[in-house]
Amino acid sequence: MVFNYIACNQRGDIVKGRLNAASEEAVNDIMSYAGYRLINLKTYVPFLSIERLKQSLFKIKPMEIVLFFRQLALLLESGVNIVTSLELLQDQIANPNMKKAMIDIVKDLRNGNQLSVAMSKHPEVFSPLACRTLSIGEQTGGLEAMLKQVAGYMEKEITASKSIKGALTYPVIASVVTVIVVGVLIGFVLPAFSDLYKSLGVELPTMTRMMMDFSEWVSANGLYIMGGIVALIGGTLVYIKTPDGSYNFDKLLLKVPLIGRVKHLNELARCCRSISILFTAGLPLTEIMSLVTQGTNSKVMAQALNNVHQDMLKGEGLSQPMSKNSFFLPLIVRMVKVGEETGSLDTSLLAIAQNYETEAEDKTKSLIALIQPVMTLVIAGVIGLIALSMVSAMYSIYGQAF
Repeated sequence: MVFNYIACNQRGDIVKGRLNAASEEAVNDIMSYAGYRLINLKTYVPFLSIERLKQSLFKIKPMEIVLFFRQLALLLESGVNIVTSLELLQDQIANPNMKKAMIDIVKDLRNGNQLSVAMSKHPEVFSPLACRTLSIGEQTGGLEAMLKQVAGYMEKEITASKSIKGALTYPVIASVVTVIVVGVLIGFVLPAFSDLYKSLGVELPTMTRMMMDFSEWVSANGLYIMGGIVALIGGTLVYIKTPDGSYNFDKLLLKVPLIGRVKHLNELARCCRSISILFTAGLPLTEIMSLVTQGTNSKVMAQALNNVHQDMLKGEGLSQPMSKNSFFLPLIVRMVKVGEETGSLDTSLLAIAQNYETEAEDKTKSLIALIQPVMTLVIAGVIGLIALSMVSAMYSIYGQAF
C-alpha cells in the first residue's frame, strides 16, 4: 500500500512525503527508526481511480458509523461474539463502501486480528482516535463501554458541525437569490428602461444615470466579469488545497465576526472531549496529543496542538504550553492546570467541553436569529435601490413633460 504522510523531526520541522509499506504500523516503524514522528497518515488514492469514484458516490455518513458503534455495543452486551455481531450488522448495511469495510474486518478477525487493528486498515471510515480508543477497550475488557463512548463523542461532533452549517445555510441561499435577482434586473430590466429613456430624450436623475451606466458596463463586459469570477473562485479553491492556503483559510474563518467565535468554541470543545476520552482510557498525554492532532480538520488547531506537543516532550506539562498559545482560551488553561494539580484532568476537560458546547449552541441560536433580519434588510436595500432609481426617473420624466 502507498501512504501519504506528514511528520516532524526532532527539531520540529514539518516534512511531507509518500511511502510504500505493508500497513500503517509499518509506516510508523519506518518513520520512528528514521527519527520522525508521524502527525498525519492517509492511504494514497490516485486522482482517477474506481475506488475514489465509489467513495465519492457512496460516501459514508458519520451517523452511519455512530449507529454501527451503538448496535455493535448492544450486541456484545447481549452476549453475541464479535464476529457474529459484525456479520449480523453487515447484512443490515446498505452503503456499499461500509459493507465492503465490514467484509474486510470480519476476514481480519477470522485471521486472528483485533477489531481495532482491522478497523485501522480503513482510515476513510474509522478515525485513528476511534481505533486507538477501541484498542484500549479491548485490552481492558471494556470494549462495549468504549464503543458507546466513541459513538457519543462522534454525535457531539456531528451536532456541532450541523449547528455551523445551519447558521450558514440561510445567508448562503439568500445571497444566491439576491445575486440572481440583481443580475436579472441589471442584465434585462434596466437595459429595456435605458432604451426607453434615451428615446424620450429627457434628463434623468443622477441615481438613475449611475444605475444605467453600471448596467451598460455590465452588459458590455459580462463575459469578462464572469470569467474573472470563475477564475477567482477557481484560484481560491486551488489555494485552499495547499497547506498554507488551508491554514490561512482556517485562520480567516476564526476571525469572521460571530461565526468565528462559534467555530473556535466548537474546535476547543472537540479537542477537550477527545483528550478526556483518551485520557480516561489510560493513554499517555504524549500519544493523546498526536492522535488529537491527526483527528482535527482545522489546520490552526493542528498547529497549536503540535506546538503544545513539542513543549510537552520537553517536560512542561499541558497547561503551561497551552498558556503560550492564544488559540487556547484562558478558561481552558486554568481548568487544565487545576486538573493537573488535582489529578482529575479528564473530569476538568469534560467540564470545559460541555461549557464550550453550551456556549457555542447559545451563540449559534443568537447568530441564526440575527442573520435572518440582517439578510432581509440587505436584500430589500439592494432591490429597493434599483426600484427607487426607476421610480425617480419616471417622476422626472413626468415633471419635464408637464
